[in-house]
Amino acid sequence: MSAPNLERRLELAQATAINMIDMVGIGPFITLPMVIGMMNGPYFLYAWLAGAALSIVDAMVWSELGAAFPRAGGSYNFLKEAYGEKGMGRFMSFLFVWQTMIQAPLVIASAAIGFASYFSYLVPLTTVTSKLVSGALVILIVIMLYRKIEAIGKISVLLWGGVLLTMGWIIGGGLVHGNFLQPIKDMNQGLTVNYAFVAAIGFASVKTVYSYLGYYNVCHLGAEIKDPSRNIPRSMFISIAGIAVLYLMMNVSVVSVVPWQEAKEYEFVVSVFVQRLMGQTAATIATVLILWVAFASVFSATLGYSRIPYAAAVDGAFFKVFARLHPTKHFPHISLLFLGAVAFVFSLLFRLADVISAILAMRILIQFMGQAVGLLLLHKKRSIQDFPYKMPLYPLPVLLALLMWAGILLSTGWNMVLSGLVVITLGAVVYMIKAKVQQEWPFRADAPLSSPQKNS
Repeated sequence: MSAPNLERRLELAQATAINMIDMVGIGPFITLPMVIGMMNGPYFLYAWLAGAALSIVDAMVWSELGAAFPRAGGSYNFLKEAYGEKGMGRFMSFLFVWQTMIQAPLVIASAAIGFASYFSYLVPLTTVTSKLVSGALVILIVIMLYRKIEAIGKISVLLWGGVLLTMGWIIGGGLVHGNFLQPIKDMNQGLTVNYAFVAAIGFASVKTVYSYLGYYNVCHLGAEIKDPSRNIPRSMFISIAGIAVLYLMMNVSVVSVVPWQEAKEYEFVVSVFVQRLMGQTAATIATVLILWVAFASVFSATLGYSRIPYAAAVDGAFFKVFARLHPTKHFPHISLLFLGAVAFVFSLLFRLADVISAILAMRILIQFMGQAVGLLLLHKKRSIQDFPYKMPLYPLPVLLALLMWAGILLSTGWNMVLSGLVVITLGAVVYMIKAKVQQEWPFRADAPLSSPQKNS
């Protein structure tokens, strides 16, 4: 009997839904007042536009790589291919998996912590009960993901329906009852483009970019996407365009009813918005829907990240136990259970604000900037025919992505930058020990990987 393989079962609609429910988690509801407070003016919408612009530019990098290497694990494969399977690529891909084992549970935990925070609008929570809610959410997600990929695709579409209903209600409420166009008319009021404005955009963009993250989730599921050379890029651009419109309209809708001067002071600003329009019962229902959105985001993020340790283990670059697929359901169950367990612990230990900045600082250097540079290297080594998706104006989008990610990295603060460097340094030490023991690069440059991934 042959070993189970990942199966290409996800269509464009399902892939797009998985991206979008990852993107629209609890983030935009919690960061909305944060962004207004950081910008401290009606021009806060520019921070959301900046987040969308960075996402589109970066998605061009992901599209070229994802369409060319549609395998489980996403960036793991991109870094390995770009920097060389028998050389630096070993090191870079190992560092990515290393930081993913910390960063991925942080992403999952951040959504769970945000869920618990917003849940306190319905039921007052103590510190202990808040942790119990966030931990229980992680456990429930793992249970729901413990099934075949086609079942998960159907669940994703159902969850996305709830996301659309929630966003539609918020936007519709502002359209019907608020002065919807006024925030757009006022967005340049008092605006002076100077160093202070650019600095504010940088700091606020840390929060808005966090709310857009997830447009690339489809790349982690590359081995399970039908017609990947077309559907991977399409799902990303559709996701970003759709979410950008929803975010902008949601922000405009909220501040058309709750002026920005007030909105920045409310932790549960969207619930306050609905309460003012329709009363307390409607606000309670809206809060339940927002929690649905948060749940959907944790579901999608956990799904995508569970494929990364699996991909590395299949290549012999990580512990073999993570290469196991469930014998009947054909998904990497060991990887899912491990990440879920670590996320459960993180959800009990950390605060949301610290987690958001830590996630970005840890990922930017190795994943986002590392694979952007890697794409430049790949273009020098490979023919243009090897890239099914070809970005316009190459290499300008790659250079812009590098510049913007560097700005976002600095905006997370030096403490977070140093924390990210510490994680990378520890990973480098672990890799050198592992490479010495197993006689891998740089101690033996020609050591082959154990076995290539199957692109079933």
